[in-house]
Amino acid sequence: MPFIIIMILLFVHEIGHFLSAYLLGVEVLKISFYPYGGISSFKMDFNDNPFKEFIILIMGPIFQCIAYFILIKISFFSNYIEIIKVYHFSILFFNLLPIYPLDGGKLLNILFNLKLSFRKSFLFSIYFSYIIVFIIFIIIFPDFFKINTILMIILLLYKINDEYKKKHYYFEKFLLERYLNNYHFKKTKEVKNIGEFRKRYNHYIKKDNIYYTEKDILRKKFNS
Repeated sequence: MPFIIIMILLFVHEIGHFLSAYLLGVEVLKISFYPYGGISSFKMDFNDNPFKEFIILIMGPIFQCIAYFILIKISFFSNYIEIIKVYHFSILFFNLLPIYPLDGGKLLNILFNLKLSFRKSFLFSIYFSYIIVFIIFIIIFPDFFKINTILMIILLLYKINDEYKKKHYYFEKFLLERYLNNYHFKKTKEVKNIGEFRKRYNHYIKKDNIYYTEKDILRKKFNS
């Protein structure tokens, strides 16, 4: 029964991501299940509307909360209410940890992108994730040698490190999207180099008293 309860909560959580992505026209590439939660991968432009990404991310926890309130009202599960409560809040808390690529880490990355460049936002999200894992390690150190605790720490570090290795690929994809697509953003910003490019902004660079548009810069980069 504990396994069934966990799978119901995880499944409904990921269904929340899937349905919201489907309704917003975003393709779901993969859904992975782990002992403490799931991770969904989407075919979504890095330059897409951050509000769309926010809706997709937040609908997972919302669907899980709905499933929790339904389960505790079903008479069949009346003897397992405490178990349901523990698993629900454990999975919810774990997924909302500010650790990339968990839901909480991706939400944190969206917030970083409101004020920072794409590159800095991603790196800050990764560095912050390592810090949070270290804090978790310090807090749970007395229980560290329990097998489930060790697996959790290893899993988190593996996923963070795997995302960190992709940082150059993600940045190049972010730039290539801007080069190939005609995005229309309301805000324009002067930057010193392409490393300062931000989401939801057009950019230009001033060099030797000459202004170069974002398209000029990216055309030179990808056609060189």
